[in-house]
Amino acid sequence: MLKEFKEFAMKGNLVDIAVGFVMGAAFNKVVSSFTGGIVSPLIGLIFKSDFKDLKFVIHEGVVNAEGIIEGEVAVLWGEFLTNVIDFIIVAFVMFMIVKGVNAFKKKEAAAAPAPPAGPTQEELLIQIRDLLKK
Repeated sequence: MLKEFKEFAMKGNLVDIAVGFVMGAAFNKVVSSFTGGIVSPLIGLIFKSDFKDLKFVIHEGVVNAEGIIEGEVAVLWGEFLTNVIDFIIVAFVMFMIVKGVNAFKKKEAAAAPAPPAGPTQEELLIQIRDLLKK
């Protein structure tokens, strides 16, 4: 059972998926910092506030002694929109990467050497059949 697991874990596809997962997680951090540090402040200029802090308050809360709002019920649509922008950026970059890889694979397939000239297996079988008839 251990041997089967080792064979499964060492298959090329599984290792590729693991590498892609790690790279995707790191790339997600880059995109999050891009949208949080660049895109959100620029869009926040339009709304005259920090983009991630935009919310629709359903029920007002009260400020406690430490200055923290308690009991507030709000829809955090600014944070949600930031996450949607993150997703769109990541999806677009992944689309471009897959498109590039597919184009590279097509070039490799086109450059594959032609099969050697000579009789096919069917032709050889026909020749053997004809020789046996004689």
